[in-house]
Amino acid sequence: MSTIGTFTIRPLAPEKDAELLHRWVTHPKAAFWMMQDAKLEDVEREYMRIAAHEHHHAYLGLHDGEPAFLMEKYDPRYVELAGLYEPEPGDVGMHFLVAPTDRPVHGFTRAVITAVMEELFADPATRRVVVEPDVGNKAVHALNEAVGFVPEREIDKPEKRALLSFCTREQFEAARGASA
Repeated sequence: MSTIGTFTIRPLAPEKDAELLHRWVTHPKAAFWMMQDAKLEDVEREYMRIAAHEHHHAYLGLHDGEPAFLMEKYDPRYVELAGLYEPEPGDVGMHFLVAPTDRPVHGFTRAVITAVMEELFADPATRRVVVEPDVGNKAVHALNEAVGFVPEREIDKPEKRALLSFCTREQFEAARGASA
């Protein structure tokens, strides 16, 4: 819950949601999503692959009932970070993308990442959230820091140089308390 409105999260339905996602991931503001030139079929295929994956899940985030963001949750032992760091029990990887808008709302993206983190930590098995944004994505580094992420080091992934960062449940709660 947020003063900005109500956020809910539902599993992504690739066949139903592909057109919406295609508009989001090919938008210039989604450059770090690395799907700028994707065709509709590419987006649908990618999210069908994720839907079929045992260790990777995609969700559509709704703001007051309207699609507003994409959230991915993955097990870093098997997806994205396999072999790039030493995972700990309870580690959960995360990606999020806020839908582009012509009417930005101050604080909206921070409210979204907070809702995403609340969703991840709602699972008692989640002890730490792991992210690996592009080193050049300064805006997301600031957002991550605002919700408690601490950068550990830069790593080389096949598609980018990334800033490996972690946020424990305690760090998230402390960051939420500091911003309240």
